Amino acid sequence: MKTLKLLLGFAFVATLFTSCYVEETHYIDEPSISLNQLLNSYDLWYVNINETQGYGETPFLQVAFTVSFRNGLMYANNNLVGLGSQGNGYGVEIGTYDAYDMVLDINHIIDGYDSFDVYQIDNNTIELYNPFNDTSYFLEGYQRSNFDYDYVFYDNIHYFLQEYEAWEKTYTSNFGALNDFDNENYLQFLSGGNDDTFRSSQDGNIYNPDNIYWDFTGSYDVGNVSGNMYVKTLTLDYDFFDNEFFELSVIDDNTVELFHSNSGTVYEFKGKGYIQYYRDAPTQGKSEIQSDELKKRKQKTKKVENTRENTRNTQK
Repeated sequence: MKTLKLLLGFAFVATLFTSCYVEETHYIDEPSISLNQLLNSYDLWYVNINETQGYGETPFLQVAFTVSFRNGLMYANNNLVGLGSQGNGYGVEIGTYDAYDMVLDINHIIDGYDSFDVYQIDNNTIELYNPFNDTSYFLEGYQRSNFDYDYVFYDNIHYFLQEYEAWEKTYTSNFGALNDFDNENYLQFLSGGNDDTFRSSQDGNIYNPDNIYWDFTGSYDVGNVSGNMYVKTLTLDYDFFDNEFFELSVIDDNTVELFHSNSGTVYEFKGKGYIQYYRDAPTQGKSEIQSDELKKRKQKTKKVENTRENTRNTQK
């Protein structure tokens, strides 16, 4: 009986270690298809920015919501304006690529040459490891027909507010109490920095956004409304004055509605000066206040060290 128990014990331990080994295998070493076939197996690759590993950044991946690989041309959805319709859902062309032996070489129209080692994590997830900055981006594959463009749009709506040089007030309801915000005619939401800076102006009838005089600079916050993905909260912090609190709804790619909670007034603002992002260069953008940093998506999770081994022994 003791001998049988001992044998059963060894069998259980062997099974346990075998089970653990299988569970810890997180990527596929040798895909059954070529890298080109793998990249083309999905219309869109969603850049899951919060899964990024490493302390570096690849600029054109940091700004993209999705990337696509089509017959040697690379596309990206860098803007939320037009998401789902621009380029038939693929976005804009951002460069060319060459894929071979699980290596992806990219020539970006602004950033130039870059190269990645590609690892297949599972059936619809790949890792792009950049040996030049020791950083990995994780991309999830989708077809255009089942990709939730609306979710991406509303989950990142603060970037949508940054995609115009200014927002001009075009409508004020004839109901609602008089309030200080009635005097504000332009809003601007700045990219870069802490991603939370807005400016306001009481100017009127300004054709060129560059000519707007900004009376106030403060911070803003976009929040969620429980149970309703399509409505957000917008808080404008006016420092020494009371904060202005709104319910934010998107009417179309060029118009937002702000419901002022305290007064009951409804405003509509239209975007002026659409900014097309390929990968924003320091000399581009909305104003000098933004020129120090590029427009990019912020990683909300804590950055972690990348454990991927650099087999090329190269540094950028």
